[in-house]
Amino acid sequence: MKKLISFALILTLSLALFAMLTGCTENATTENDPVETSDAAPTGEAAAPTDEDDDTGQPLPVKDELIIGFTSIPTHFDPLQSGSAGVLLFSSLIAADADMNIVPDLAESWEISNDGMVYTFNLRDDALFTDGTPVKASDVVFSYYTIMNGATSTDLSIVESVAAADDSTIVITLKQPRSVFLLTAAEVYIAPEHLYNDDFGLNPVGSGPFKLEQYNADEQFILTANEAYYAGAPAMKRVVFVKMDSEDVRLAAAQSGQVDITLTSAVTAAGVGEVPGYYLLVEESVDNMGIALPFTLNEGEINEYGAPVGNDVTGDIAVRKALSYGIDRQKICDDALSGFASPAYSENDGMPWSNPENKIDYDLDLAKKYLDDAGWIDEDGDGIRSKDGVRASFALLYFANDSVRQAVAHATAQQARDNLGIEIDVDAAATADFAATMYSTPIILAWGSSNPMTSYYLFHSSNAGKDDWYNPENYRNATVDSYLDQALNAKSLEESYEYWKKAQWDGITGTSLKGDAAYVFLINKKHLYWAREGLNTGRQKIHAHGDAWPLVANLKDWKWEQ
Repeated sequence: MKKLISFALILTLSLALFAMLTGCTENATTENDPVETSDAAPTGEAAAPTDEDDDTGQPLPVKDELIIGFTSIPTHFDPLQSGSAGVLLFSSLIAADADMNIVPDLAESWEISNDGMVYTFNLRDDALFTDGTPVKASDVVFSYYTIMNGATSTDLSIVESVAAADDSTIVITLKQPRSVFLLTAAEVYIAPEHLYNDDFGLNPVGSGPFKLEQYNADEQFILTANEAYYAGAPAMKRVVFVKMDSEDVRLAAAQSGQVDITLTSAVTAAGVGEVPGYYLLVEESVDNMGIALPFTLNEGEINEYGAPVGNDVTGDIAVRKALSYGIDRQKICDDALSGFASPAYSENDGMPWSNPENKIDYDLDLAKKYLDDAGWIDEDGDGIRSKDGVRASFALLYFANDSVRQAVAHATAQQARDNLGIEIDVDAAATADFAATMYSTPIILAWGSSNPMTSYYLFHSSNAGKDDWYNPENYRNATVDSYLDQALNAKSLEESYEYWKKAQWDGITGTSLKGDAAYVFLINKKHLYWAREGLNTGRQKIHAHGDAWPLVANLKDWKWEQ
Protein backbone atom coordinates (compact mmCIF):
# COMPACT_ATOMS: atom_id res chain seq x y z
CA MET A 1 0.00 0.00 0.00
CA LYS A 2 2.81 2.43 0.82
CA LYS A 3 4.32 1.79 -2.61
CA LEU A 4 1.02 2.53 -4.35
CA ILE A 5 0.48 5.70 -2.37
CA SER A 6 4.03 6.84 -3.10
CA PHE A 7 3.62 6.32 -6.82
CA ALA A 8 0.27 8.07 -6.91
CA LEU A 9 1.76 11.05 -5.12
CA ILE A 10 4.76 11.20 -7.47
CA LEU A 11 2.53 10.93 -10.51
CA THR A 12 0.16 13.62 -9.28
CA LEU A 13 3.02 16.01 -8.56
CA SER A 14 4.74 15.26 -11.88
CA LEU A 15 1.63 15.88 -13.94
CA ALA A 16 0.83 19.01 -11.96
CA LEU A 17 4.33 20.31 -12.65
CA PHE A 18 3.92 19.33 -16.30
CA ALA A 19 0.67 21.25 -16.61
CA MET A 20 2.30 24.31 -15.09
CA LEU A 21 5.40 24.13 -17.28
CA THR A 22 3.66 23.67 -20.61
CA GLY A 23 1.71 26.83 -19.95
CA CYS A 24 4.90 28.94 -19.86
CA THR A 25 5.27 31.44 -22.68
CA GLU A 26 7.71 34.06 -21.46
CA ASN A 27 11.03 34.14 -23.35
CA ALA A 28 12.97 33.22 -20.23
CA THR A 29 16.29 31.43 -20.43
CA THR A 30 17.07 30.84 -16.76
CA GLU A 31 15.31 28.95 -14.03
CA ASN A 32 15.06 32.10 -11.90
CA ASP A 33 12.59 33.95 -14.08
CA PRO A 34 8.90 33.88 -13.16
CA VAL A 35 6.65 31.33 -14.84
CA GLU A 36 3.49 32.66 -16.40
CA THR A 37 0.59 30.99 -18.14
CA SER A 38 -1.17 31.92 -21.32
CA ASP A 39 -4.42 30.92 -22.94
CA ALA A 40 -2.44 30.46 -26.15
CA ALA A 41 -0.07 27.91 -24.67
CA PRO A 42 -0.44 24.31 -25.87
CA THR A 43 -2.13 21.98 -23.43
CA GLY A 44 -1.13 18.66 -24.95
CA GLU A 45 -4.78 17.59 -24.80
CA ALA A 46 -5.79 18.58 -28.33
CA ALA A 47 -6.79 15.77 -30.64
CA ALA A 48 -4.86 15.09 -33.82
CA PRO A 49 -5.47 17.77 -36.47
CA THR A 50 -8.54 17.47 -38.58
CA ASP A 51 -9.90 19.03 -41.76
CA GLU A 52 -13.44 19.13 -40.37
CA ASP A 53 -15.13 22.54 -40.35
CA ASP A 54 -15.61 24.48 -37.15
CA ASP A 55 -18.88 26.18 -36.14
CA THR A 56 -18.28 29.02 -38.59
CA GLY A 57 -17.92 26.66 -41.55
CA GLN A 58 -14.20 27.44 -41.90
CA PRO A 59 -11.57 24.66 -41.95
CA LEU A 60 -9.76 24.20 -38.64
CA PRO A 61 -6.09 25.24 -38.72
CA VAL A 62 -3.46 22.56 -38.99
CA LYS A 63 -1.87 21.86 -35.62
CA ASP A 64 1.72 23.13 -35.50
CA GLU A 65 2.71 22.69 -31.86
CA LEU A 66 4.12 19.69 -30.05
CA ILE A 67 4.76 18.47 -26.49
CA ILE A 68 7.44 15.84 -25.91
CA GLY A 69 7.89 13.87 -22.69
CA PHE A 70 11.69 13.63 -22.56
CA THR A 71 14.03 11.69 -20.29
CA SER A 72 16.34 14.57 -19.39
CA ILE A 73 16.89 18.29 -19.88
CA PRO A 74 20.29 19.68 -20.95
CA THR A 75 22.26 21.76 -18.50
CA HIS A 76 23.25 24.07 -21.36
CA PHE A 77 23.07 24.39 -25.16
CA ASP A 78 26.61 25.39 -26.06
CA PRO A 79 27.66 23.10 -28.94
CA LEU A 80 31.31 24.04 -28.47
CA GLN A 81 31.21 22.67 -24.91
CA SER A 82 29.45 19.37 -25.64
CA GLY A 83 26.02 20.90 -25.17
CA SER A 84 22.96 18.92 -26.21
CA ALA A 85 20.39 19.81 -28.87
CA GLY A 86 23.09 20.89 -31.33
CA VAL A 87 21.28 19.51 -34.37
CA LEU A 88 18.12 21.44 -33.42
CA LEU A 89 19.61 24.88 -32.80
CA PHE A 90 22.78 24.84 -34.88
CA SER A 91 24.15 23.72 -38.23
CA SER A 92 27.30 21.90 -39.25
CA LEU A 93 29.28 22.08 -42.46
CA ILE A 94 27.85 18.78 -43.64
CA ALA A 95 25.37 16.20 -42.41
CA ALA A 96 24.59 12.50 -42.69
CA ASP A 97 21.19 11.65 -44.18
CA ALA A 98 18.91 8.72 -43.33
CA ASP A 99 20.99 6.45 -45.55
CA MET A 100 24.26 7.58 -43.93
CA ASN A 101 25.25 9.53 -47.05
CA ILE A 102 27.24 12.72 -46.44
CA VAL A 103 25.14 15.65 -47.70
CA PRO A 104 25.51 19.45 -47.74
CA ASP A 105 24.50 21.57 -44.78
CA LEU A 106 26.23 24.92 -44.28
CA ALA A 107 28.70 23.88 -46.96
CA GLU A 108 27.13 23.58 -50.39
CA SER A 109 30.19 21.73 -51.73
CA TRP A 110 33.61 20.45 -50.66
CA GLU A 111 36.77 18.96 -52.10
CA ILE A 112 39.29 16.54 -50.61
CA SER A 113 42.94 16.49 -51.66
CA ASN A 114 44.40 13.35 -53.20
CA ASP A 115 46.36 12.58 -50.06
CA GLY A 116 43.21 12.81 -47.92
CA MET A 117 44.64 15.51 -45.69
CA VAL A 118 43.15 18.80 -46.96
CA TYR A 119 39.39 19.49 -46.96
CA THR A 120 38.06 22.63 -48.63
CA PHE A 121 34.47 23.62 -47.81
CA ASN A 122 32.45 26.24 -49.72
CA LEU A 123 29.71 27.91 -47.66
CA ARG A 124 26.22 28.55 -48.96
CA ASP A 125 25.30 32.24 -49.18
CA ASP A 126 21.83 32.12 -47.58
CA ALA A 127 22.65 30.78 -44.11
CA LEU A 128 21.88 33.21 -41.26
CA PHE A 129 22.22 33.06 -37.52
CA THR A 130 18.97 33.81 -35.76
CA ASP A 131 20.18 37.34 -34.96
CA GLY A 132 20.10 37.97 -38.72
CA THR A 133 23.85 37.96 -39.37
CA PRO A 134 25.30 35.70 -42.06
CA VAL A 135 27.32 32.61 -41.25
CA LYS A 136 30.90 33.30 -42.31
CA ALA A 137 34.05 31.23 -42.68
CA SER A 138 35.47 33.03 -39.64
CA ASP A 139 32.65 31.56 -37.51
CA VAL A 140 33.64 28.08 -38.65
CA VAL A 141 37.31 28.71 -37.85
CA PHE A 142 36.36 30.09 -34.43
CA SER A 143 34.11 27.14 -33.62
CA TYR A 144 36.68 24.53 -34.61
CA TYR A 145 39.48 26.14 -32.64
CA THR A 146 37.28 26.64 -29.58
CA ILE A 147 36.55 22.91 -29.57
CA MET A 148 40.18 22.02 -30.28
CA ASN A 149 41.40 24.14 -27.40
CA GLY A 150 38.75 22.99 -24.94
CA ALA A 151 37.82 19.81 -23.10
CA THR A 152 34.88 18.37 -25.02
CA SER A 153 33.67 14.98 -26.21
CA THR A 154 34.33 15.97 -29.83
CA ASP A 155 37.76 14.69 -30.82
CA LEU A 156 39.44 17.06 -33.28
CA SER A 157 42.98 16.11 -32.32
CA ILE A 158 43.62 14.97 -35.91
CA VAL A 159 43.17 18.58 -37.16
CA GLU A 160 46.40 20.48 -37.86
CA SER A 161 44.82 23.80 -38.87
CA VAL A 162 41.59 25.52 -39.88
CA ALA A 163 41.76 28.64 -42.05
CA ALA A 164 39.37 30.98 -43.87
CA ALA A 165 40.51 31.55 -47.44
CA ASP A 166 37.74 34.15 -47.74
CA ASP A 167 34.32 34.77 -46.15
CA SER A 168 32.82 31.65 -47.74
CA THR A 169 35.74 29.20 -48.02
CA ILE A 170 37.25 27.11 -45.22
CA VAL A 171 40.38 24.97 -45.52
CA ILE A 172 40.88 22.25 -42.91
CA THR A 173 44.24 20.47 -42.91
CA LEU A 174 44.70 17.20 -41.04
CA LYS A 175 47.87 15.85 -39.46
CA GLN A 176 47.35 12.60 -41.35
CA PRO A 177 44.49 11.00 -43.29
CA ARG A 178 41.47 10.18 -41.14
CA SER A 179 38.74 8.13 -42.79
CA VAL A 180 36.00 9.20 -40.37
CA PHE A 181 36.68 12.93 -40.55
CA LEU A 182 33.55 13.78 -42.55
CA LEU A 183 31.40 11.93 -40.00
CA THR A 184 33.13 13.88 -37.25
CA ALA A 185 32.65 17.18 -39.10
CA ALA A 186 28.93 16.39 -39.37
CA GLU A 187 28.77 16.68 -35.58
CA VAL A 188 30.73 19.93 -35.22
CA TYR A 189 28.16 22.70 -34.90
CA ILE A 190 28.96 26.30 -35.73
CA ALA A 191 28.46 29.17 -33.28
CA PRO A 192 28.64 32.92 -34.06
CA GLU A 193 32.00 34.34 -33.02
CA HIS A 194 30.60 37.81 -32.38
CA LEU A 195 28.04 36.57 -29.82
CA TYR A 196 29.99 33.85 -28.08
CA ASN A 197 30.57 34.42 -24.36
CA ASP A 198 30.36 32.67 -21.01
CA ASP A 199 26.55 32.82 -21.04
CA PHE A 200 26.16 31.44 -24.56
CA GLY A 201 25.05 28.02 -23.31
CA LEU A 202 21.89 29.53 -21.80
CA ASN A 203 21.39 32.14 -24.54
CA PRO A 204 22.29 30.21 -27.69
CA VAL A 205 22.11 31.75 -31.16
CA GLY A 206 22.49 29.31 -34.03
CA SER A 207 21.61 28.84 -37.67
CA GLY A 208 19.62 25.64 -37.23
CA PRO A 209 15.92 24.93 -37.71
CA PHE A 210 14.83 26.03 -34.23
CA LYS A 211 15.46 28.78 -31.65
CA LEU A 212 15.44 28.47 -27.87
CA GLU A 213 12.43 30.35 -26.49
CA GLN A 214 12.52 29.27 -22.86
CA TYR A 215 14.65 27.16 -20.54
CA ASN A 216 13.92 26.01 -17.01
CA ALA A 217 16.82 24.00 -15.63
CA ASP A 218 16.07 20.32 -15.02
CA GLU A 219 12.40 20.92 -15.90
CA GLN A 220 11.76 21.92 -19.51
CA PHE A 221 12.88 23.82 -22.58
CA ILE A 222 10.80 25.28 -25.40
CA LEU A 223 11.84 25.71 -29.02
CA THR A 224 10.25 27.84 -31.73
CA ALA A 225 10.73 27.51 -35.47
CA ASN A 226 13.47 29.50 -37.18
CA GLU A 227 11.40 31.05 -39.97
CA ALA A 228 14.59 32.14 -41.76
CA TYR A 229 16.12 28.66 -41.80
CA TYR A 230 17.83 28.22 -45.16
CA ALA A 231 16.43 24.71 -45.73
CA GLY A 232 12.86 25.87 -45.06
CA ALA A 233 11.07 26.64 -41.81
CA PRO A 234 9.92 23.57 -39.83
CA ALA A 235 6.25 22.68 -39.83
CA MET A 236 6.31 22.52 -36.04
CA LYS A 237 6.28 26.14 -34.85
CA ARG A 238 6.59 25.48 -31.11
CA VAL A 239 7.96 22.40 -29.38
CA VAL A 240 7.93 21.86 -25.61
CA PHE A 241 10.33 19.32 -24.09
CA VAL A 242 9.26 18.35 -20.56
CA LYS A 243 11.44 16.25 -18.28
CA MET A 244 9.84 12.92 -17.40
CA ASP A 245 12.62 10.66 -16.18
CA SER A 246 10.35 7.85 -14.99
CA GLU A 247 8.76 5.26 -17.29
CA ASP A 248 5.66 5.27 -15.12
CA VAL A 249 5.24 9.04 -15.37
CA ARG A 250 5.76 9.02 -19.15
CA LEU A 251 3.16 6.29 -19.56
CA ALA A 252 0.67 8.14 -17.36
CA ALA A 253 1.25 11.33 -19.34
CA ALA A 254 0.38 9.51 -22.57
CA GLN A 255 -2.64 7.75 -21.05
CA SER A 256 -3.98 11.11 -19.86
CA GLY A 257 -3.28 12.85 -23.18
CA GLN A 258 -0.74 15.26 -21.70
CA VAL A 259 1.98 14.69 -24.32
CA ASP A 260 2.10 14.24 -28.07
CA ILE A 261 5.00 11.81 -27.99
CA THR A 262 7.11 10.21 -25.27
CA LEU A 263 9.53 7.36 -24.80
CA THR A 264 8.61 3.89 -23.62
CA SER A 265 10.33 0.54 -23.37
CA ALA A 266 9.71 -2.99 -24.59
CA VAL A 267 8.76 -4.11 -21.09
CA THR A 268 6.26 -1.28 -20.57
CA ALA A 269 4.81 -1.39 -24.09
CA ALA A 270 4.23 -5.13 -23.90
CA GLY A 271 2.61 -4.85 -20.49
CA VAL A 272 0.27 -2.01 -21.46
CA GLY A 273 -0.75 -3.09 -24.94
CA GLU A 274 -2.45 -0.01 -26.38
CA VAL A 275 -2.91 3.60 -25.34
CA PRO A 276 -6.13 5.10 -26.79
CA GLY A 277 -5.42 7.95 -29.21
CA TYR A 278 -1.78 6.93 -29.65
CA TYR A 279 0.18 4.55 -31.82
CA LEU A 280 3.38 2.75 -30.92
CA LEU A 281 6.19 4.25 -33.00
CA VAL A 282 8.91 1.66 -33.58
CA GLU A 283 12.35 2.72 -34.85
CA GLU A 284 15.21 0.40 -35.74
CA SER A 285 18.52 0.99 -34.01
CA VAL A 286 22.10 -0.12 -33.60
CA ASP A 287 21.52 0.38 -29.89
CA ASN A 288 22.86 -3.04 -28.98
CA MET A 289 23.19 -4.77 -25.67
CA GLY A 290 25.71 -7.41 -24.77
CA ILE A 291 27.96 -8.71 -22.05
CA ALA A 292 31.44 -7.25 -21.64
CA LEU A 293 33.43 -10.30 -20.51
CA PRO A 294 36.79 -9.79 -18.77
CA PHE A 295 39.28 -11.04 -21.35
CA THR A 296 42.12 -12.15 -19.09
CA LEU A 297 42.42 -14.57 -16.22
CA ASN A 298 42.60 -13.27 -12.67
CA GLU A 299 46.31 -13.16 -11.87
CA GLY A 300 46.03 -10.79 -8.95
CA GLU A 301 46.54 -7.63 -10.99
CA ILE A 302 45.28 -4.33 -9.59
CA ASN A 303 44.95 -1.61 -12.19
CA GLU A 304 45.75 2.10 -12.01
CA TYR A 305 42.28 2.79 -10.58
CA GLY A 306 42.82 0.36 -7.71
CA ALA A 307 40.43 -2.23 -9.12
CA PRO A 308 41.05 -5.97 -9.63
CA VAL A 309 41.54 -7.20 -13.22
CA GLY A 310 40.56 -10.49 -14.85
CA ASN A 311 38.12 -13.35 -14.32
CA ASP A 312 38.99 -17.06 -14.17
CA VAL A 313 35.78 -18.08 -15.94
CA THR A 314 35.33 -15.52 -18.72
CA GLY A 315 39.08 -15.30 -19.26
CA ASP A 316 38.79 -18.71 -20.93
CA ILE A 317 37.87 -18.28 -24.59
CA ALA A 318 35.92 -21.56 -24.49
CA VAL A 319 33.43 -19.99 -22.09
CA ARG A 320 33.11 -16.86 -24.23
CA LYS A 321 32.57 -18.94 -27.39
CA ALA A 322 30.04 -21.16 -25.62
CA LEU A 323 28.03 -18.12 -24.56
CA SER A 324 28.27 -16.76 -28.12
CA TYR A 325 26.80 -19.87 -29.75
CA GLY A 326 24.73 -21.29 -26.89
CA ILE A 327 22.45 -18.32 -26.21
CA ASP A 328 19.32 -18.16 -28.38
CA ARG A 329 19.14 -14.44 -29.16
CA GLN A 330 15.79 -14.62 -30.90
CA LYS A 331 14.28 -16.23 -27.81
CA ILE A 332 15.50 -13.29 -25.72
CA CYS A 333 13.95 -10.89 -28.22
CA ASP A 334 10.63 -12.75 -28.25
CA ASP A 335 10.25 -13.80 -24.63
CA ALA A 336 12.00 -11.08 -22.64
CA LEU A 337 11.31 -8.13 -24.95
CA SER A 338 8.06 -9.21 -26.64
CA GLY A 339 9.60 -9.00 -30.11
CA PHE A 340 10.72 -5.38 -29.68
CA ALA A 341 14.33 -6.24 -30.48
CA SER A 342 16.41 -8.15 -33.00
CA PRO A 343 19.42 -10.41 -32.51
CA ALA A 344 22.76 -8.57 -32.33
CA TYR A 345 26.07 -9.96 -33.54
CA SER A 346 28.32 -6.91 -33.39
CA GLU A 347 28.47 -3.28 -32.32
CA ASN A 348 27.46 -2.09 -35.79
CA ASP A 349 24.89 -4.44 -37.34
CA GLY A 350 23.41 -2.98 -40.52
CA MET A 351 25.94 -0.18 -40.91
CA PRO A 352 28.04 0.10 -44.10
CA TRP A 353 31.18 -0.97 -42.23
CA SER A 354 29.60 -4.05 -40.61
CA ASN A 355 31.00 -7.43 -41.69
CA PRO A 356 28.15 -9.73 -42.82
CA GLU A 357 30.23 -12.66 -41.56
CA ASN A 358 29.53 -11.51 -37.99
CA LYS A 359 26.19 -13.31 -37.96
CA ILE A 360 26.25 -16.76 -36.39
CA ASP A 361 23.58 -19.40 -35.90
CA TYR A 362 22.41 -20.60 -32.54
CA ASP A 363 24.28 -23.90 -32.17
CA LEU A 364 23.94 -25.52 -28.77
CA ASP A 365 25.90 -28.63 -29.73
CA LEU A 366 28.88 -26.51 -30.82
CA ALA A 367 28.64 -24.44 -27.64
CA LYS A 368 28.75 -27.55 -25.45
CA LYS A 369 31.66 -28.93 -27.45
CA TYR A 370 33.72 -25.79 -26.73
CA LEU A 371 33.17 -26.36 -23.02
CA ASP A 372 33.73 -30.11 -23.09
CA ASP A 373 36.94 -29.83 -25.11
CA ALA A 374 38.30 -27.20 -22.73
CA GLY A 375 37.64 -29.39 -19.68
CA TRP A 376 34.58 -27.62 -18.29
CA ILE A 377 32.43 -30.48 -17.00
CA ASP A 378 29.79 -31.08 -14.32
CA GLU A 379 31.93 -32.85 -11.76
CA ASP A 380 29.43 -33.15 -8.90
CA GLY A 381 26.12 -33.48 -10.74
CA ASP A 382 24.67 -30.16 -9.57
CA GLY A 383 24.15 -28.95 -13.15
CA ILE A 384 27.00 -26.43 -13.09
CA ARG A 385 30.28 -27.10 -14.84
CA SER A 386 33.71 -26.60 -13.33
CA LYS A 387 37.35 -26.88 -14.37
CA ASP A 388 40.39 -27.43 -12.17
CA GLY A 389 38.36 -26.51 -9.12
CA VAL A 390 36.95 -23.32 -10.67
CA ARG A 391 33.16 -23.27 -10.84
CA ALA A 392 31.63 -21.94 -14.08
CA SER A 393 29.91 -19.18 -12.19
CA PHE A 394 30.12 -15.40 -12.32
CA ALA A 395 28.15 -12.30 -11.43
CA LEU A 396 26.50 -10.19 -14.13
CA LEU A 397 25.74 -6.56 -13.33
CA TYR A 398 23.31 -4.19 -14.99
CA PHE A 399 22.42 -0.56 -14.33
CA ALA A 400 19.69 -0.29 -11.73
CA ASN A 401 16.32 1.04 -12.93
CA ASP A 402 16.94 -0.14 -16.53
CA SER A 403 14.11 -2.59 -17.18
CA VAL A 404 15.40 -3.66 -20.60
CA ARG A 405 18.91 -4.49 -19.37
CA GLN A 406 17.35 -6.30 -16.44
CA ALA A 407 15.16 -8.41 -18.71
CA VAL A 408 18.06 -9.23 -21.06
CA ALA A 409 20.36 -10.14 -18.15
CA HIS A 410 17.88 -12.50 -16.52
CA ALA A 411 16.91 -14.16 -19.82
CA THR A 412 20.57 -14.71 -20.66
CA ALA A 413 21.31 -16.14 -17.22
CA GLN A 414 18.42 -18.58 -17.49
CA GLN A 415 19.59 -19.87 -20.85
CA ALA A 416 23.22 -20.09 -19.72
CA ARG A 417 22.23 -22.34 -16.82
CA ASP A 418 19.68 -24.45 -18.67
CA ASN A 419 21.63 -24.80 -21.93
CA LEU A 420 25.27 -24.71 -20.89
CA GLY A 421 25.65 -25.40 -17.19
CA ILE A 422 27.05 -21.90 -16.59
CA GLU A 423 25.77 -20.13 -13.49
CA ILE A 424 25.22 -16.37 -13.82
CA ASP A 425 24.13 -14.38 -10.77
CA VAL A 426 22.34 -11.26 -11.99
CA ASP A 427 22.42 -8.15 -9.84
CA ALA A 428 21.62 -4.45 -10.22
CA ALA A 429 24.18 -1.81 -9.38
CA ALA A 430 24.41 1.95 -9.27
CA THR A 431 26.62 3.56 -11.89
CA ALA A 432 29.17 4.62 -9.29
CA ASP A 433 29.58 1.03 -8.12
CA PHE A 434 30.82 -0.23 -11.50
CA ALA A 435 34.18 1.54 -11.26
CA ALA A 436 35.58 -0.97 -8.80
CA THR A 437 34.15 -4.08 -10.49
CA MET A 438 33.91 -3.72 -14.28
CA TYR A 439 37.46 -4.93 -14.97
CA SER A 440 36.82 -8.28 -13.27
CA THR A 441 33.03 -8.71 -13.34
CA PRO A 442 30.92 -9.09 -16.52
CA ILE A 443 28.46 -6.26 -17.10
CA ILE A 444 25.58 -5.60 -19.48
CA LEU A 445 26.62 -2.66 -21.65
CA ALA A 446 24.89 -0.93 -24.54
CA TRP A 447 26.59 0.61 -27.54
CA GLY A 448 25.67 1.69 -31.03
CA SER A 449 26.94 4.55 -33.14
CA SER A 450 26.70 6.10 -36.58
CA ASN A 451 30.49 6.43 -36.62
CA PRO A 452 32.87 3.43 -36.88
CA MET A 453 35.23 5.25 -34.52
CA THR A 454 33.26 3.51 -31.78
CA SER A 455 34.77 0.21 -32.91
CA TYR A 456 38.24 1.68 -32.49
CA TYR A 457 37.48 2.77 -28.93
CA LEU A 458 35.90 -0.58 -28.09
CA PHE A 459 38.62 -2.86 -29.36
CA HIS A 460 41.95 -1.12 -29.93
CA SER A 461 44.48 -2.16 -27.31
CA SER A 462 45.44 1.48 -26.68
CA ASN A 463 42.07 1.84 -24.97
CA ALA A 464 42.17 -1.40 -22.97
CA GLY A 465 41.32 -1.14 -19.30
CA LYS A 466 40.50 2.57 -19.34
CA ASP A 467 37.73 4.02 -17.18
CA ASP A 468 35.71 5.33 -20.14
CA TRP A 469 33.51 2.17 -20.35
CA TYR A 470 34.61 1.20 -23.86
CA ASN A 471 37.07 -1.61 -23.11
CA PRO A 472 36.86 -2.54 -19.41
CA GLU A 473 37.39 -6.18 -20.34
CA ASN A 474 41.03 -5.41 -21.30
CA TYR A 475 40.73 -6.79 -24.83
CA ARG A 476 43.97 -6.83 -26.84
CA ASN A 477 44.75 -8.33 -30.24
CA ALA A 478 47.70 -7.11 -32.34
CA THR A 479 46.13 -8.22 -35.63
CA VAL A 480 42.93 -6.35 -34.79
CA ASP A 481 44.97 -3.28 -33.86
CA SER A 482 46.61 -3.33 -37.30
CA TYR A 483 43.27 -3.48 -39.10
CA LEU A 484 41.79 -0.74 -36.92
CA ASP A 485 44.80 1.52 -37.56
CA GLN A 486 44.52 0.94 -41.32
CA ALA A 487 40.81 1.67 -41.22
CA LEU A 488 41.28 4.87 -39.26
CA ASN A 489 44.11 6.16 -41.44
CA ALA A 490 42.49 5.38 -44.80
CA LYS A 491 42.05 8.34 -47.13
CA SER A 492 38.27 8.02 -47.33
CA LEU A 493 35.42 6.43 -45.45
CA GLU A 494 34.70 4.10 -48.36
CA GLU A 495 38.32 2.95 -48.48
CA SER A 496 38.22 2.18 -44.76
CA TYR A 497 35.30 -0.26 -44.89
CA GLU A 498 37.50 -3.23 -45.84
CA TYR A 499 39.65 -2.81 -42.74
CA TRP A 500 36.80 -2.20 -40.29
CA LYS A 501 35.28 -5.44 -41.54
CA LYS A 502 38.54 -7.38 -41.25
CA ALA A 503 38.99 -6.17 -37.68
CA GLN A 504 35.69 -7.90 -36.92
CA TRP A 505 36.57 -11.16 -38.74
CA ASP A 506 39.27 -11.90 -41.29
CA GLY A 507 38.64 -15.63 -41.47
CA ILE A 508 41.07 -16.42 -38.65
CA THR A 509 40.69 -13.84 -35.89
CA GLY A 510 38.81 -10.70 -34.98
CA THR A 511 36.53 -9.04 -32.46
CA SER A 512 33.40 -10.88 -33.54
CA LEU A 513 31.67 -13.85 -31.94
CA LYS A 514 33.55 -16.08 -34.37
CA GLY A 515 36.79 -14.58 -33.09
CA ASP A 516 37.74 -13.47 -29.58
CA ALA A 517 34.19 -12.74 -28.39
CA ALA A 518 35.22 -10.32 -25.66
CA TYR A 519 31.78 -8.78 -26.05
CA VAL A 520 28.94 -11.27 -26.42
CA PHE A 521 26.46 -9.11 -28.28
CA LEU A 522 22.87 -10.17 -27.67
CA ILE A 523 20.15 -7.82 -28.91
CA ASN A 524 19.55 -4.63 -30.85
CA LYS A 525 16.83 -2.63 -29.11
CA LYS A 526 13.94 -1.28 -31.08
CA HIS A 527 13.33 2.27 -29.88
CA LEU A 528 9.71 2.67 -28.85
CA TYR A 529 7.53 5.75 -28.37
CA TRP A 530 3.90 6.51 -27.66
CA ALA A 531 2.96 8.96 -30.43
CA ARG A 532 -0.36 10.75 -30.78
CA GLU A 533 -2.36 9.65 -33.80
CA GLY A 534 -1.72 12.00 -36.71
CA LEU A 535 1.89 12.77 -35.79
CA ASN A 536 4.31 12.07 -38.64
CA THR A 537 7.92 11.87 -37.43
CA GLY A 538 9.41 11.61 -40.91
CA ARG A 539 12.02 9.19 -42.17
CA GLN A 540 14.64 8.67 -39.51
CA LYS A 541 18.10 7.24 -39.90
CA ILE A 542 18.84 4.13 -37.90
CA HIS A 543 19.06 5.20 -34.28
CA ALA A 544 22.34 5.15 -32.39
CA HIS A 545 22.64 4.37 -28.69
CA GLY A 546 20.11 6.21 -26.57
CA ASP A 547 16.49 6.56 -27.56
CA ALA A 548 15.89 10.25 -26.72
CA TRP A 549 18.10 12.49 -28.88
CA PRO A 550 18.13 10.19 -31.94
CA LEU A 551 14.33 10.51 -32.06
CA VAL A 552 14.35 14.29 -32.45
CA ALA A 553 17.40 14.60 -34.72
CA ASN A 554 15.05 15.14 -37.67
CA LEU A 555 12.51 17.25 -35.74
CA LYS A 556 12.57 19.79 -38.57
CA ASP A 557 10.80 17.20 -40.76
CA TRP A 558 7.99 16.38 -38.33
CA LYS A 559 4.43 17.41 -39.09
CA TRP A 560 0.84 16.77 -38.20
CA GLU A 561 -1.14 14.90 -40.86
CA GLN A 562 -4.63 16.04 -41.73
